[in-house]
This record gives sequence, C-alpha cells and structure tokens, in this order.
Amino acid sequence: MDLGLENQGVLVLASSGGIGKGVATEFAREGARVMLFARSEDKLAAAAEEIGKETGNTPHYTVGDVANAVDIKIVVENTIEKCGGIRALFNNTGGPPAGTFDQFDDEAWLSAFELTTLGYIRAIRAVLPHMKSSGGGRIVNNSSTSTKQAIDSLILSNTFRSGLVGLGKSLARELAAENILVNTIGPGRIDTDRVKQLDTMWADQKGISYDEQRVQSEAGIPMGRYGKPTDFGKAVVFLCSEANTYLTGQNILIDGAMVDAY
Repeated sequence: MDLGLENQGVLVLASSGGIGKGVATEFAREGARVMLFARSEDKLAAAAEEIGKETGNTPHYTVGDVANAVDIKIVVENTIEKCGGIRALFNNTGGPPAGTFDQFDDEAWLSAFELTTLGYIRAIRAVLPHMKSSGGGRIVNNSSTSTKQAIDSLILSNTFRSGLVGLGKSLARELAAENILVNTIGPGRIDTDRVKQLDTMWADQKGISYDEQRVQSEAGIPMGRYGKPTDFGKAVVFLCSEANTYLTGQNILIDGAMVDAY
C-alpha cells in the first residue's frame, strides 16, 4: 500500500528518544521529510544519525522545549522551510511527575497543563494556517491508556491526557471540511525510559525487584510483551498517511489489548 508520505513534511515533537523517535523512524522509512524536536542537541543529533542509518533517510532537527511557545513557533517555521511544508504533526511530550493528589500544588498543576496540553495546542495553532492553505493535513496527539483506565500514582497525567480526547474530537469536527484529520492515540506499556521509571517506582512501592515488576506487568498484557516504539510508530504513520481518508476524531489505544475498558 502506498501511504503517500514520500517527500511530505512531518513534524514529530519530543523525538530524540522513546515513542517520538520510534514514530520518526517509521515516517523516515516511508520517505517523509522528518523534523525532530527536543531539548538536547546531543540526543537529537544521535537520533537523527541512527534513524538515517536504519532507514537511509536522515531527519532534520530543531532544539527546543515543547512547553515554550517561542520554540514551538520556531520549529514549525523550520519544518516548513527545510521539509517543504507540514503535512503531518505528531504531538508528543514526556509525562509530568508521578504522585498522588496531595503531593501537588498549583504550580505543579499549571506546569503539567503547559507541558501536556498547552504545548499541543500551541503546535496545532502554529501548523493549521499552513495545512489549510495547502489543502489538508493530519494531526495525531499522543495521550495515554489512562484516557480509558486511570493509572495509579499518575493523577497529573490522568487528568490532562483525558482532556486531549475532548480536544481531538472537537478539532476533528471543526476541521473536517478542511481535509484535516485529527486523532488521539494512547500508548500502553511501550518499552521506553519513561515506562522503566514507572516500573521502578511501582517495584519500590511493592517491595519487589524491577524484574519482578516487569514480569507482573507483562502478565497483564494479552500479547505477553511490552510494545516497541516502532509498533506505536506504525499506527501513527497510518493515521497520518494518505491511506487514512476517513478516520478522524477517534481515541485509539496501542496496548496489546491490555486495557479492558472500551
């Protein structure tokens, strides 16, 4: 199947590692012109080199912070200039701190909102004029399985990731006539540094080893394993491709059937 991504400009936020890098890798494999974005230039340079070696298609990159409005504006401008436009945006960011309700003050809540929600809104606002003028586009917002089943000790993430579902559904309806498709996608247990940190935290809470926690987690996944960042990336690439012509406004989990709720 031709996904229609050859030479199309794609912006992937928080893409120096983990899920973002996995998504960028799959876009590069399809021949897209990819822009990476993260805070560490060293990590971005290494990610771009690794993706180039694996796919034969080396991405561009811009250094910046998802929570910084000026940085978002700059990376969108750089993508249009260096990649020939923006056909697709993958909104992505690291998770806010773990903890329970009584551990967080107003500053923590505001910081989590700016990181996980306002950063996405700013990126969407920045890309929409170009997408509208060029005849359409695709936006995918990364969220979490917590949009359907809350995750213990992640109250900040649980709250704001769920808000992304409403954002995506509303935008999908507003932008459908512009041929801009908007979806929300939530990772389950994808094998990233963030998940390793959470497994370590839960292991400490239970008084067990990291390896025991990992075994317990995998036992709760019908597919019997953690997902790979590229497993997630393949789904994002389809949603952003020309093969997707009618799927919009949806909240999709990539979790190996882990979550029971529907």
